[in-house]
Amino acid sequence: MATSLIAGALLAWSQMVCFDGALAKAEPKAMRYRVLHVAALLVRRSRGLVLRLDETWPWVEELADAFTKLRAAIP
Repeated sequence: MATSLIAGALLAWSQMVCFDGALAKAEPKAMRYRVLHVAALLVRRSRGLVLRLDETWPWVEELADAFTKLRAAIP
């Protein structure tokens, strides 16, 4: 039960900090489909982290913006 509460809190925090527009107000079911089911690869390079997203995913720009905001929020 504690794990599900922590997951819900992290999802709500990420919506508040990282997302704008429709994804900031989306229900948890929509967030799971749009954000957590995307094919992505996080690669560590010499200059930092690079997020490689599936280009055919309809919400790829919103996810890239959210990753940029997350990296700015956490140095």
